[in-house]
Amino acid sequence: MKNVTITVDDAALEWVRVEAAKRNTSVSRLVGEMLTEKMQRTDAYQRAMHDWQNKARLWVSDGRPYPTRIDLDERGA
Repeated sequence: MKNVTITVDDAALEWVRVEAAKRNTSVSRLVGEMLTEKMQRTDAYQRAMHDWQNKARLWVSDGRPYPTRIDLDERGA
């Protein structure tokens, strides 16, 4: 692991100190865990977005306009 120096405002520093104490851990470890969690969520989102964008669509138009809500309601009546 590497050490890093960060700059935060006083309110954020106070919050992280209290939060670390509640979790019985150090500020350094808590910030590291928070960064790791953020990285994992971002990676998971990017993978999901990529999968969704590259998924074959069953609802692709054949060139005709999609029906309107009114058309669909009348069809069911």
